[in-house]
Amino acid sequence: MKNSYVPTIGIEVHVELKTNTKIFSPSKNSYDECVNVNINEIDLAYPGVLPTVNSEVVEKALKASLALNCSINRKMHFDRKNYYYPDLPKGYQITQNKTPIGYDGYVLIDTNLGPKKIELERIHMEEDTCKSIHINGKTLLNYNRAGVPLIEIVTKPCISSGDEAVKYLEALRETLFYLGVSDCKIEEGSMRADVNVSVRKDSNLGTKCEVKNIGSISSVKTAIDYEITRQIKLLEENKKIEEETRKFDAKTSSTILMRKKEVGNDYRYFPEPDIPYLYITDELLENVKSQIKFLPNERRRIYKEKGISEINIEKLISNKSLSDYL
Repeated sequence: MKNSYVPTIGIEVHVELKTNTKIFSPSKNSYDECVNVNINEIDLAYPGVLPTVNSEVVEKALKASLALNCSINRKMHFDRKNYYYPDLPKGYQITQNKTPIGYDGYVLIDTNLGPKKIELERIHMEEDTCKSIHINGKTLLNYNRAGVPLIEIVTKPCISSGDEAVKYLEALRETLFYLGVSDCKIEEGSMRADVNVSVRKDSNLGTKCEVKNIGSISSVKTAIDYEITRQIKLLEENKKIEEETRKFDAKTSSTILMRKKEVGNDYRYFPEPDIPYLYITDELLENVKSQIKFLPNERRRIYKEKGISEINIEKLISNKSLSDYL
């Protein structure tokens, strides 16, 4: 890699929340069972049905936002994100655009230069889409996943390397797992990361490319390192980097073009008319704050004070039930 080039990386993480039911319907929140059994009229977007907000989703999203040092929107609404895709039965996704539940947070990581804050732009709630299954030239849809509750955690473009990205994702996964808001199994899809990568030589940000379909934390580093090298090579050859969406190919440890981004997406966001505004009351805020106890870094501090070695501290942190018992 040429030393004169500076990489800039942002990460979007979708985290499935561990709730009993879906975000806007009473269907069971489990899509690992027989296909198309945990569904009802709301999930299938039948006409005349109305979504209702699952309060457990709001509480878990609020808990994650507080633990990740976010400011909280006390008054918020859901929005419709309009686009067509076969896995989106309504023709729009219910998400939060203008009023995310959390904003301006951070995750602290250790680097060779000391502690660094990975700044979070926003955390918002939204519904998942169907799961697409491609077989013999045909696409099948599993509606069990339609309406599964998600939080999307978006960083600012402040990550400098694949190593920093890995440390951020490991810290994020650890915190969310200890909070009990998600099982955070990346390999099973309950925590999914997309990365935006650009390189530059001066203070102006370069053209970013988004990489999707990354199935593990280690693969995030591989994808970022490959994309940095690819973009520098293009610039060294005096070629233009085009804004595009790419996917990670684990077999070749490379990124592959999915589609060009010739124009900005127009999702025609507008407030969801079927869901009233949500208000985070003082009582709810204090109740959720009181549930956040002994997160990993606090446990590390306590264990260190007790004279436990660094190696054993990490072993304890990696085994939550044993750490809880201790």
